[in-house]
Amino acid sequence: MKSTAQHLAENLSCWQAPVLAVPLDGGLTNTNFKVCYKNEDYVIRIGEDIPEHGIMRFNELNASQAAYQAGISPQITHSEKGALVIRFIEGETLNAADIRKQDMLERILPLLKTCHQQVPRYLQAGCLSFWVFQVNRNYRATLAQTNSRYCADLNQLMELNTQLEAAVGRVHISFCHNDMLAANFIDGGDKLWLIDWDYAGFNSPLFDLANLSANNDLSQQQQRWLLENYYEQAVSEKLWRSYSAMKCASLLREAMWSMVSEQFTQLDFDYPAYTAENLRRFNSAYSEFLAITEA
Repeated sequence: MKSTAQHLAENLSCWQAPVLAVPLDGGLTNTNFKVCYKNEDYVIRIGEDIPEHGIMRFNELNASQAAYQAGISPQITHSEKGALVIRFIEGETLNAADIRKQDMLERILPLLKTCHQQVPRYLQAGCLSFWVFQVNRNYRATLAQTNSRYCADLNQLMELNTQLEAAVGRVHISFCHNDMLAANFIDGGDKLWLIDWDYAGFNSPLFDLANLSANNDLSQQQQRWLLENYYEQAVSEKLWRSYSAMKCASLLREAMWSMVSEQFTQLDFDYPAYTAENLRRFNSAYSEFLAITEA
């Protein structure tokens, strides 16, 4: 029996003939399908707004269209309530091990610069921001309102959140992707693509760099290389401290994202284990941050 999402994907107004929507793996904020229509392949993303995560589909559409115009993301060929139709890209979806290869980091770096510097030129009015420290505060409020099993930990986590925000200090604002998972990169051979703009918004580039590292376990040497080549200067103690604080905030956000997902999401995914793993990684990164601060 077809799901509601599959039925919606197969009955979009852009299809003038019957289509078959084939489910695709992955996607924690969308249900994805592949459709062949008039000998062309498309990806269909089915998903409504997710207020508890700050996901608004008008913002995703805006960012996706701008990223296409900037040349780093596939074309949106159709959109309607709860659905995006995207040209299918032939290529390999990356994993964390791929990201850690030096030649891949060298390809990712200019892609990020294009995102940060070029995508804003094509945005329509009404784009969101993504300040991770405020995202964490919003998660705290949501968890408190839903009597989460983590309520006893929230005050301490917010104290750390405030400390980390102060440590990051003043930042330059660009337009960021804000979800640097390996699965959001597609290697098309001669071109690298960045997809899935659910969390896109104005933010510090430092977050994308820290999020890329946190999500893909980059070594300290690789992290320093990334910062040095992104900013085109030696990594100062001030920059390293700010970056390290942002990396902690990224890991805290991932843990709190999972805490909230435990309350709201029905997907077949072990959110409690994911929460525990990200809290462990946050605590480890925070210990490293303290060592930098106290040095």
